[in-house]
Amino acid sequence: MSITPASPRTASPSPDHVAPSRPGPLGRLGVWVTDHARLVSVLWLLTIVGLGAFAPQVEHNLSGAGWQANGSESVEARELAREHFGGNASSAIQVVVRSTDGPVTEGDGQQVLAKVTNILEQEPRIAEVVPPTPGATLSQDGETAIVLAGAGADTNEMVRVATDIKGELQGLSTETVEVNPTGSSLLWSDFNEANLDAMLKSEFMSWPVTLAILVLAFGALVAAGLPLILTLAGLVASAGSLVLINELVPVSIWAMNFAMMFALALGIDYALFIVVRYRAARAARRSADPAMAAADRRWAIAQTMDTAGKAVLLSGMTVLISLSAVMLVPSPSFRSMAGGIMLSVVFVLAATLTLLPLVLVKLDDRINKFALPWSRSGEHRSAKFAAWGERLWKRPLTWGLASLVVLVALAAPILGLQTAMPSIKVLPEDASARVGYDRVQESFGEGAPGTLQIVTAGADADATTAVLAADDGIAAAMAPMPAADGSDLVLVQAVPTVDPSDPALGDTVERLRADLPDSALVGGAAVENLDLKSQLDESTPIVIGVVLVLGFLLLLVALQAPLISLLGTLASLLSTAAAFGVARLIFQEGYGADLLGFEPQGFLDAWAPVFFFAMIFAIAMDYTVFLLASAKEHYERSGDAKDAMVGSLAHSGRVIFAAGAVMVAVFFTFALSGPIPPKEMGVVLGIAVLLDAFLVRLVLLPVMLRLTGHAAWYSPAWLRKVLPNITFAHD
Repeated sequence: MSITPASPRTASPSPDHVAPSRPGPLGRLGVWVTDHARLVSVLWLLTIVGLGAFAPQVEHNLSGAGWQANGSESVEARELAREHFGGNASSAIQVVVRSTDGPVTEGDGQQVLAKVTNILEQEPRIAEVVPPTPGATLSQDGETAIVLAGAGADTNEMVRVATDIKGELQGLSTETVEVNPTGSSLLWSDFNEANLDAMLKSEFMSWPVTLAILVLAFGALVAAGLPLILTLAGLVASAGSLVLINELVPVSIWAMNFAMMFALALGIDYALFIVVRYRAARAARRSADPAMAAADRRWAIAQTMDTAGKAVLLSGMTVLISLSAVMLVPSPSFRSMAGGIMLSVVFVLAATLTLLPLVLVKLDDRINKFALPWSRSGEHRSAKFAAWGERLWKRPLTWGLASLVVLVALAAPILGLQTAMPSIKVLPEDASARVGYDRVQESFGEGAPGTLQIVTAGADADATTAVLAADDGIAAAMAPMPAADGSDLVLVQAVPTVDPSDPALGDTVERLRADLPDSALVGGAAVENLDLKSQLDESTPIVIGVVLVLGFLLLLVALQAPLISLLGTLASLLSTAAAFGVARLIFQEGYGADLLGFEPQGFLDAWAPVFFFAMIFAIAMDYTVFLLASAKEHYERSGDAKDAMVGSLAHSGRVIFAAGAVMVAVFFTFALSGPIPPKEMGVVLGIAVLLDAFLVRLVLLPVMLRLTGHAAWYSPAWLRKVLPNITFAHD
C-alpha cells in the first residue's frame, strides 16, 4: 500500500493549503516594528546602553569557581572545614616558598616568609593564617615551606582573592627564594586568566575571517556587516545582564566566554537567513511607482518574517531547549554556563526578530552597497545547490552510503573514549598554581597536591586514623586537628600515594568511604573533582535523552511529520559521535598535539560529553530546522517530494554552507590558542559543525528526504488534531 501525502494541513498543493496573503503573527510583528520604528529604536538603544554600562564589569564580577557537585560528600566536608577549622578547606590558598640557599626558615627565606604572612593577614577575606609546620608543611630538607591561608569566604570569592594577591606574593621572590601561591583557588584563577586571554585572542582572529566569509556569502559589504552589528548588540546586552544576575546568583566567567562564542555564531546564522530572504523578497516585488515602495517593503518584511523568521524562531527555541537540559546537572558552573548561553541566544533572537527587520526596511536597497562585481543580491535560489540536489536525487544511495561510511569511521574511536576532570596540565607551565603544584609534589610526595580532608566526629578520630594508616593508597596522615570553635569535630588530612589526576585515587576514595566510620566525610579538591565526575557520568545519559526527546518534539510540532522529525533528530547523533571520535584521537591519544600546541592529558575533560553534546545538538538542529523548514515550505506549495528536496537545497543550501563556514572558522580559532579546555571546545564543536553542515545537512538529510519521499511528510489524522497548524508557505 502506498503512502500518500498527508491531509491538507501538511501536504496538499491546492490554494486552500498555502498560507493566506494576510501576514501571520511573525509577519505582523515585522510590519509592526517598522511602523513603530522610533519606539523600537529607543527601546533597543536604552537596552543596549543600560545593560552595556554594566558589561565592562563582567570580567571582574563574574566568578571562576563552581566546579562542584552540589549535595556531594566532598562539598559538605569542605563547608565544615571552612566553618569549623579556620578556613582550612580545599579552597584555602597555599603559598609555596622555596629556598635554593639553605633552610627556608633562615636568612632571606625567613624574611620572605614573614612578608608572605603579613600580606595574607592583611587580606580580610582570608581566615586563619597557618605558618609552616615541621612534619606537615615544612619539607624534610627544610628548603620548602607552605604557608596556609584559610578560606574566609566562599569558593567564588576565594578565586577573586587569589587573583588579587598572587601578583604581590610572586613579587616577593628573590634570587635565592621562590614564591608561588597554589591550590584549588589559584588553579581556577590562573586557568580563568589563561582562558580569557585565549577567548579574546580567538575572538580577535575570528572577526576578520568571519567578515570575509560574510562578504563572500552576501556579495556586499553593508549586508555582511549587519550580522556582526546584530551580534554585538545581543552580546553587550547579555554581558550586562550576566553582571546583574551575578548580584543574585553567582555566575561563572565561563558563562560569558561561551555566550560570546554562541552569540557570534548564532547571530550570524539567524541574520544570514533573514537578510538573504528579505533581499530575495524585495527583488521579487519592486513597483516602479514610488508611492508603492512602502507597501512593497512591508510585504517583503512580512513574507521574510513568516518564512525565514519562523524558521529562526523555531531554531532559537531548539537551541534553548537543548541547553536547558544541562540545568539537570547539579553543578553551579554548568548551570550558569548553560544559562549564560541561553541568555545570549534570547537577546540575539530578540534582535533578529525585532531590530533586524527595522534595519532592513530602513536600509532597503542600501544593504547592497559596496557589492562585489559578481553579486546577485536578489537571487534567492542557488543554481549550484539546485544542481547538487538533482545529483543527490539521481544517486541517493551512492552519496548517502558514502557520507554514512565517513561518519561511522570517524565515530568509531568513541568506543574507547575516557574522561576525567582537568589535570594541572590545563595550565601554562609558568602559571603560579602549576609551579607551586610541582614544588609541593617534589618536596612532599606525588600525592601531596591532592591531600584528602576527612572531617569526622571527635569520638571517631582514632578509628579514622586507624583506617587511614591501614590503607595502601595513603602515604601519610596527619594527627587529628580539633575544631577551632570547640565543636565535636576533628579534621584529619591524609596524603595519597598517587597524583591527584591518577585514576587510582578514585579507588582509594571509594575504599575509604566504605571503611571509615559513618560520621566521616571525605573531601579535598581532588575528591571534589571525583564527585563532580561521578555526577557528570550519572547526568550525561539523562541530559542526552532529554535533549533528544525535546528536540524531536519541537521538530514534530514545527514540521508535523513524525518520520522526518525522527530522522532529522537521529542524524544529529552521527556528527556528534564523529566529533567525539576525532576528539579522542587528538586529546586522549595525542595525535596532532604538537600542531595544536598542548600536552595531552590522556583523556577528555569529563564535562565535555554532556556540555558539548547539548551545544552540538543545538547547532545541528539549527541547520536541520533551516533545511527542513524550507523543504516543508516547498512541499506545502507543490505536494511534490522532489521539489521539496531539491528546492530546499536550492533555497537554503547556500545559507547553510555560509553559516557553517562561519561557525567552523569561529570554533577552530579556539583550537589554536589557550589551554586545553578551549582547544577541546574548538576542535569538538568545529569538527561537529563541519560534518553536520556539509555532510549531514547537505548530503545525508536530503538523501533521507529522497528515499522516504511522500512518507517523510505523512502525518496521521489523530496527530494533526493534536498539533498546532504551522505552515511555512507564504504568498
